[in-house]
Amino acid sequence: MANDPSDYLERRRLRTGAAGWVLLAGLGVSYVISGDYSGWNFGLAEGGFGGLLIAGVVIAAMYFAMVLGMAELSSALPAAGGGYTFARRALGPWGGFATGTAILIEYAIAPAAIATFIGAYVESLGLFGITDGWWVYLAAYVLFIGIHIAGVGEALKVMFVITAIAVVGLLIFAAAAVPLFDAGNLVDIPPTDAAGASAFLPFGWLGIWSAVPFAIWFFLALEGVPLAAEEARDPERNVPRGIVAAMLVLLVTGALVLVLATGALGAQALSESGNPLVEALGGSTAGVVVNYVGLAGLVASFFSIIYAYSRQTFALSRAGYLPRALSVTNGRKAPTLALVVPGVIGFLLSLTGQGAVLLNMAVFGAALSYVLMMVSHIVLRRTAPEMPRPYRTPGGVATTGFALVVAVLAVVATFLVDPVAAGATLGAFALFMLYFALYSRHHLVAAAPDEEFAALARAEEELT
Repeated sequence: MANDPSDYLERRRLRTGAAGWVLLAGLGVSYVISGDYSGWNFGLAEGGFGGLLIAGVVIAAMYFAMVLGMAELSSALPAAGGGYTFARRALGPWGGFATGTAILIEYAIAPAAIATFIGAYVESLGLFGITDGWWVYLAAYVLFIGIHIAGVGEALKVMFVITAIAVVGLLIFAAAAVPLFDAGNLVDIPPTDAAGASAFLPFGWLGIWSAVPFAIWFFLALEGVPLAAEEARDPERNVPRGIVAAMLVLLVTGALVLVLATGALGAQALSESGNPLVEALGGSTAGVVVNYVGLAGLVASFFSIIYAYSRQTFALSRAGYLPRALSVTNGRKAPTLALVVPGVIGFLLSLTGQGAVLLNMAVFGAALSYVLMMVSHIVLRRTAPEMPRPYRTPGGVATTGFALVVAVLAVVATFLVDPVAAGATLGAFALFMLYFALYSRHHLVAAAPDEEFAALARAEEELT
């Protein structure tokens, strides 16, 4: 590993103590809240209401188990790398970079998908006379990257306010949708001739599996909360509390929109909608309100995932896995290039306008990272039982083992939905690994926090 000048880390410091557990919980909800407003409904075209419901229950259980595992890991290894930090300690440089790359792919592509949904909402509202979404995509990236460059404390507070508005919007939607609910609408997709097909499962048993990537959209990016560890107050306590609290909120909101939106409009019509909650309410006043507030929900997730990709890029760059220039911070301790470079890539992807395809690509990266993070938890329980763990996962490796199995199935499911998109994402992942094999593994920075964790662990093993 290469050594750097003494000021190397000083030029790559984040602002500490900027967030308590409430802000971290808000960050977790913010990552995900757009999934309640748009994207999940495409799963109705894959599995029908029954297939998406069953997939949603299984995925919710997976995320809950995974969150409990990540709460333990983040309390033991509080660094900005999140999942990469955990895997680096458990699986070595190759496993760490593979995990960080999978997360980075997820976080770079997810905002591009959300940008297309923002464009759909803006066009449906007729704002500024915009009928071509690319202007919206560009404005969103420029504005919100700019706010992040201003500093994390300001960004997290803005994010929290926008998220609170989005949650209120979901409550307004629920109140307005209850009178429109008709149980018959849940099963209005005609059954196919697939094995196990019925009114409840119109696409049969395989439809459940195909709906998995869209069920993930209800929780996608929640695992990004530990990326704020270096900027949190008392991260050993506050990161676990924040991520668990966010998960509980998202369980409630996801169940509300799945049942009430489908019951109000019908599974068939909802399966093709770019703004499902608004269309479920029709032309009512509540529908107009939810349309505006839904835009806030999409913005909240877009805004927060920009934060996530910047911190993942920052951590990988600081340790030498990615070009080191990406981790240099500005006067307000924000990693400027780590915000801008993935943003440019995401904007270019958003120009395709293919929200559902981009969603599946992001889910591939996410599910692959879940596999590696759960393996990391299991490995560290076996190889480092003495490691301080202020929080311990209830159920231990049985809990994370369950999440691991479901995550593997989720990776396969992305190929069922769109093998070309999933294959292209796998190809991008392979190129990152080739870069690591040929170049960056020979230029790691020993003084980086994640590398120091590993070095200390090796020293302890030698002593014992």
